[in-house]
Amino acid sequence: MPNRSAFAVRHLAFEDLGLLSNILAVAGWTVSYRDAPTSDLNDPALAGADLLIVLGGPIGVNDSDGYPFLKQEVALLRSRLAQDRPTLGICLGGQLIAHALGAPVYPALVKEIGWGPVQLTDAGRSSCLGALATDAEVLHWHGDTFDLPAGTMHLAATKAVGNQAFSRGRNILALQFHLEADPARLEEWYVGHTVELTAAGVSVADLRAGTHRVAHKLRPQAEVIFGRWLSELSA
Repeated sequence: MPNRSAFAVRHLAFEDLGLLSNILAVAGWTVSYRDAPTSDLNDPALAGADLLIVLGGPIGVNDSDGYPFLKQEVALLRSRLAQDRPTLGICLGGQLIAHALGAPVYPALVKEIGWGPVQLTDAGRSSCLGALATDAEVLHWHGDTFDLPAGTMHLAATKAVGNQAFSRGRNILALQFHLEADPARLEEWYVGHTVELTAAGVSVADLRAGTHRVAHKLRPQAEVIFGRWLSELSA
């Protein structure tokens, strides 16, 4: 298999590819990071990469007045989506894909933070997310949500937030939740997001206990899901 190039757009140093990093390496991808606040997101290498992954962060799609690089991200995503180039969005990245496809992004009724299941749609059970259909938990960590963009397939929901994942064909996947989070490194998240956790009344001790409970399942879960999605990408 020829080596392929992937770029990961990162908003915080500790919200990186996590478990996905090794999955990409094993599958033959060469990965480079671009830090959204300080990188040139108009770089043609990003628009033309074999794969673009847009990661999470504590800001929102609608915060572009304060964080103007978000406009560059949306323009980059629109260019790639128009060409159906392989693109994965996680949390903020998924919201940015929804926005780039014309769907509104707005505050959810509740802030979802913690470990819990998702309910898969029929399409979700047939997709790469099928591994989440039985006794699986994912890390939820978001305050915003989005409407389902036209022309996409609804894959997953929770009771609190109806749109948790969608796809468009083989090449576009948007996730609201974190399958990539490495349980061995979540202590960095607890420190980095301490203000958000305190404001939301979320117990770090409870988060830590939940991570300990599910940690042994997360790497194989991520390998199955992301491995399948990567293997099914079209050129």
